[in-house]
Formats: sequence, C-alpha cells, structure tokens
Amino acid sequence: MIDLNVSNFWSVGLDPVLLSCGCCNKLSRSWLKTTEIYSLTVLESRSSKSVSPGQSQGVTAVNVVEALQEFWQMKQSRGADLKNGALVVYEMVPSNSPPYVCYVTLPGGSCFGSFQFCPTKAEARRSAAKIALMNSVFNEHPSRRITDEFIEKSVSEALASFNGNREEADNPNTGIGAFRFMLESNKGKSMLEFQELMTVFQLLHWNGSLKAMRERQCSRQEVLAHYSHRALDDDIRHQMALDWVSREQSVPGALSRELASTERELDEARLAGKELRFHKEKKDILMLAAGQLGNMHSSSC
Repeated sequence: MIDLNVSNFWSVGLDPVLLSCGCCNKLSRSWLKTTEIYSLTVLESRSSKSVSPGQSQGVTAVNVVEALQEFWQMKQSRGADLKNGALVVYEMVPSNSPPYVCYVTLPGGSCFGSFQFCPTKAEARRSAAKIALMNSVFNEHPSRRITDEFIEKSVSEALASFNGNREEADNPNTGIGAFRFMLESNKGKSMLEFQELMTVFQLLHWNGSLKAMRERQCSRQEVLAHYSHRALDDDIRHQMALDWVSREQSVPGALSRELASTERELDEARLAGKELRFHKEKKDILMLAAGQLGNMHSSSC
C-alpha cells in the first residue's frame, strides 16, 4: 500500500481542468462561442451602449487584452474577493527578434503565456490574453466549483489509484486524508482558485521545504493549516532562493542545471496552453538565487 505524503497529495485524483495540451483542439473550436458569450455579457453591462447585430457578428475581432481586463473588473464589481485588485499584469520576455513571448498574471495569481508563434510583441500580448480569458471564462462554469460530489469523486479516484482504503480518506494524518482536508477546506472555490493555493505546496515540495518540515516532526495538519492561509510572497521566494544559493555552493552547477530544466518545462507548458504559475515561480526563484550569487561574488572581489 502506498502512503501518500503531503508533498504530492495535490496531484492525487485532482483534475484542475485548466486548458492543457489535450484541450487545445477543443479550445480553438470553442473560442468563438466562449468569446461571444463573454462579449455579450460585457456589452450588456455597459448602460451607455446596446448590443447590435454588427457587434455580435464582429466578435472574432474582439480586443482580448481589453476584454480580459474588463472581465476581472466586472468580477470585482460583482463582489469577487480580489485582495490585490483587478489589475491584469503582462510581462514580456526580453528579445530582439521573434518569436516573442509574453506572460500574463491574473489578479488571483494564476499565470498564462502566449501559446502561438508570435511575430510581434503585440501579438504575443494578445495570445497570452486569449488563453487567460478563455480560462477565466471557463472557470466561472458551475462544474468548476469544488462541491461535495466533486470531493467524493476525487477521493474515490485517489483511493483507487493508490490502492488505499476508506479509513485513510478519513484520517487527516495520511496523504489521502490531507488531500480530502484541503478539498473540504476549499469547498465552493473554483478550480483556478484551488490551483493557485496548490502552487504554494508544489513550490514547498520542489524546494525541499516539506521534507525538512517532516524531519522536524511537523505534522501534515500543522503544515496544511499554516500554508493554506499564507499567500506566496517575497519572503517565501527569498528564503527559497537562499536555499538554492546554499545548494549551489555545496554542489556547483546545481543551480544552472535546475534552471535549464525549469526553462524547458516552462516553455513546454506555455505552448500547451497550461497554467504556468508553478513553472514561472520556479524560474523567478532560481533567477533570484543566481542574482544573489552574482552579488556575493562581486562583493568578494
């Protein structure tokens, strides 16, 4: 019998249903319909304008950058709890020639990137906005909410996948029990919101922090209770960067190898249309560590 530990419980039976590689074909077919539904909603919300046949017929030419921003502003106006406001943030990857790459971070923290060959920076921005808008709209569907039915189905699939038993699911000290605890703690949230929370645990696992906590005899419950209510901030990033500085000093080349691997994973996930925050945060943390190493070398000269 396989006992899951907290370092990988988020992957057990959970299907966040972000637009991944297998959904790309479906994505392109549903783009017009999804955009039309969204555009009509936005247009109807503007009291000074009315929806005309010409507007709805021209939906394929919608300004996705503007539409994405309006979508999140509309969510905020309708009472969505956006702690950092409704601003959508774009980040261009420095380059003097195509293809250009752009990342977009949504108000909740989810990240997407341009998934097409983009000959201009403007096209890269539109490509990133397009995949982010489709995920944002899709995430509003009632089926994307964590419900009792979803929890039972996910836990049952986890038990089947890992040959577990029902007692494990009811015990918060087991991996499957921790998985159930996290789902129940986030009942009513969307898949995108849950994925944003899970990114923290993915980074803790990748960085070795969860293993260190287990060695200090921290229980799963303690770890979950602490980090379930802690946002991913600069303090966490800085501490993880220091950990990688230490690794590089102990094993020269470890940082560059991890960075190269992370950049490949990020590119693959971006081109597949997947949610990117985990991969993007990894790269940013490793780049921060590289910068700290550079500063240390400069000061020692």
